[in-house]
Amino acid sequence: MTPVELSHTVLRAVRSAVDEGELAVAVPETVKIAPPGPGGCGDYATNVAMRLAGPAGRPAPEVAEVLRTRLMRVSGVRDIAVTGPGFLNISLEGDVDAALVRRVRAEGGLAYGRGDAFAGRTVTLRVAEEVRAQVIAEVVGRLIEGQGGVAEVVVVEDARDADIRPVPAPADPARLGPAAARWALLHPAPHDRPTLGDEHLAQRESNPLFRVRYAHARARAASRNATQLCHAAEPGPVDHGAGEPLALLRELADHPRVLAQAARAHAPDRVARHLVGVADATLEFLTYGAVLPTGEEKPSAAHRARLALAEAAGTVLAGGLTLLGIDAPDHL
Repeated sequence: MTPVELSHTVLRAVRSAVDEGELAVAVPETVKIAPPGPGGCGDYATNVAMRLAGPAGRPAPEVAEVLRTRLMRVSGVRDIAVTGPGFLNISLEGDVDAALVRRVRAEGGLAYGRGDAFAGRTVTLRVAEEVRAQVIAEVVGRLIEGQGGVAEVVVVEDARDADIRPVPAPADPARLGPAAARWALLHPAPHDRPTLGDEHLAQRESNPLFRVRYAHARARAASRNATQLCHAAEPGPVDHGAGEPLALLRELADHPRVLAQAARAHAPDRVARHLVGVADATLEFLTYGAVLPTGEEKPSAAHRARLALAEAAGTVLAGGLTLLGIDAPDHL
């Protein structure tokens, strides 16, 4: 069960409690699922009971117990603990980390993260005749299509009539080249003024685009080097003490939610910032995670699991860059 599937499961539990009269609240549109924070336990946690407590007029732990009873009947849920002020901490059957990595690698970068937020809907995007607005509309269209919808882009002469009207680019970004130009226009939030300086071309880690592409290239290099060592990837339990994989697993698990929210908000900048987070976690993991055996060391199950995680990270980075219309080279 992925975080998105678990979010839908929790939402169904809320709806069931409302339908049966145990909770008198409006059913929320979405439920946020995330790895547990400090003091938490299990595979994932949600604060939905705390969100519903006020409208329901009941203590959050009491609301959490109502939902816990329903969720414990769901196939794939092993245990649920109510912690702190009312967090639901959910433990799933099987190895959640391995299942996540297996799914990313099986589906590929463009399929992993697809959802149904716009299923069966046609969305008309009225966009101003300006380069940044055009680029943002193009990416928003892809995000909507990735959520099962159809996007129709209509160019309007008066920017005041546009649905997508970001702060315009201060100059023609073409001199930066295709990748850097698109990043410069997409990475800032639409209400922020983009910069078009040479910092977007810098081949160093102070440049977010370079970090994203570099992390992707490092992940691909790990796969190439493993092939030379006859070392194959295989999803499995990852040692959480080796290279801080939890941060990387958290970013990969959050990818479908980010794509759905970016589509709803018409905000591809959320995807760009998320990719920076994935890249930073990937670089941390590859630097300290012992993905490849060294010296006379033989490849182990732990090496294979770490390599599979690195490959999954590269897959998500490549897919995210492609959504933004930016290439993901294997060599930098």
